[in-house]
Amino acid sequence: MHFNRMHARVQSPPLKPTLLWDGDCGFCGRSAWRLERRTGESVDYAPYQTMLARFPEIPESALEHAVHLVESDGAVYHSAQAIFRALMYAPRWSWANRFYERSQIFAALSEWGYRRVANNRYLISKVL
Repeated sequence: MHFNRMHARVQSPPLKPTLLWDGDCGFCGRSAWRLERRTGESVDYAPYQTMLARFPEIPESALEHAVHLVESDGAVYHSAQAIFRALMYAPRWSWANRFYERSQIFAALSEWGYRRVANNRYLISKVL
């Protein structure tokens, strides 16, 4: 079963998938860097604060609470699903997105875990 949490669509999609993360969060920056090491040049990464004008369809309040992946077809995904969809572009990690998409239980647990971490990311940034 597909667990689709598509948030919105943008009218001017990027040429390649772009992951938007919180540039004010140290944990988020380190996490984006780790993910970028896996996806390489297949996915662009940018702090959401620098992309607000580029993607006005995504509310800033949504970007403040979760990572977002803007696909080249204009689809926008957020939270754990955004991370798994980004991994789809990493040859050695693409299985993770397939597992997320096929297992409703895994998807629900991933979203639950993502929310726990996201709600405490500034505290985590201070500790790590």
